[in-house]
Parts: sequence; structure tokens; C-alpha cells
Amino acid sequence: MSGELVGRARGLARSLVPSYAAFWRRRRMTAFYGQFVGPGDLAFDVGSHVGTRLRAFRTLGTRVVAVEPQPDLVAVLRRLYGRDPLVTVETCAVGARTGTATLQIATRTPTVSTVAPSWIDEVRSDPRFTAVRWDQELTVPLTTLDSLVERHGEPRFCKIDVEGSELDVLLGLSRPLPALSFEYLAVVSHRAAACVERLAELGSYRFTYSPLETLRWATDRWLDAEEIVAELRALPRSAPPGDVYAVRADTARL
Repeated sequence: MSGELVGRARGLARSLVPSYAAFWRRRRMTAFYGQFVGPGDLAFDVGSHVGTRLRAFRTLGTRVVAVEPQPDLVAVLRRLYGRDPLVTVETCAVGARTGTATLQIATRTPTVSTVAPSWIDEVRSDPRFTAVRWDQELTVPLTTLDSLVERHGEPRFCKIDVEGSELDVLLGLSRPLPALSFEYLAVVSHRAAACVERLAELGSYRFTYSPLETLRWATDRWLDAEEIVAELRALPRSAPPGDVYAVRADTARL
């Protein structure tokens, strides 16, 4: 087996094992996302990776559009969910416009592959990224959230995990979705703040956040845009990553 194939295999293992071996977390994750979707609803899983959230959505009886540009990860998704009629796999990246994008692939750590080269430059200052090597490039199709909505309908919930291009994803959206999430990294908290500002342009939202895979809220109430930005900017640079959750103000409860 060539060195490239070994690296790809190890990278997939690093993604699959922690995602699917933690049986104890499945019930908690399903209950957590049950706050947003249920049977018959539609969810978008943008940056689906190996489908951890996809599995939770399907356990809830939710129809899912899984969006993933990396060929190896798409192969995993099709192997695991390809026969499920309520799962649609879109092989593309999502951004501010339609067209193509250059995907920077980290073969040994595919979870941090990205179409945002400026994000790579910024996160290199974080010790957790010291050993990461983005060693391949691939031209991939690029679509927008608006295009996905046009093809599949408006999702009840949209998960966005795209390693630095979250703002571009939101710039390709022209309507306030009922609920969504996007990843934050403390070392580049200004990117999360920009996403909050974009959502405030689209509609009236309330926000909270959940640190790395805890599936627990970090605040005891929903915050407005100014409050969540202050929370994110106050995080120490060494804080673990996590996800910001946003719901339209007419549906916010915590």
C-alpha cells in the first residue's frame, strides 16, 4: 500500500473511530438535537464529515441533506446511508456563490480540510494545529444554501461545520432559517462574531453556545447578538472549540 493510501486510511480511522465508537454519547446527542427537529422535519448537515450528526437526525426521524466535498468521506456516507431514502448526499462545498472552490485537504486529519486558506494561516498560531499538514488540493463544486433550499426545501435546522468558511456559507443565504449552528474556534473568534452579525442582518435571532462535544449549553438563557459576541470574544485562546446555536427570536426557548 502506498504512503498516500496509508495516510488516507489513517485519516479516515481518526474520523470514524471517535465518531462511532462512543456509544454512550448517541442517546445524549439524539436528545440534544431533538430540541430542534423531529419526525418529518428537514435538516441540512453542511460539512457532514462521516455523518455523526446525520445519524442523530435520522434516529429522530428527520429527513437529511448531507453536504460533504471530500471524496473519501462521501464514500463513507454513501456506504453508511446510501440506501436510506430519507438521506440525500450532496457532493460539494457550500459558499457565498455557485461555481467551484479549491479544497485544501489534510489527509491525516480530514476533519480540518477547508476551502478557506486564510483560516489555515490564522489557526497555525494554535498549538493544536501545529502538526496538521494540508497536503493536497482538489477542485470541488460550490453551491449555496439558497440553492439547496430551492432544491430540497427549507430546513428546520441547519448544521454548519466547514472549517473557517462559515461566513461564506451564510452569505449564500437570503432568508432567516428557523434554527442553525456553526462552529467557533476561540483563536479566531472574530470569524464567529462575523457570522452572528450576518445572521442579525437576516432576521431577529437569539444565540447560545455549546463547548466541544459536551452537548450542554454554556449559558442559562438565549442571548442577543451583542451578548453572544461578548461571550465568544471573552474566551481564552486555549478554550476548546464548539458550536454557536441560533434560533429565530419567535422560537427561542432555553
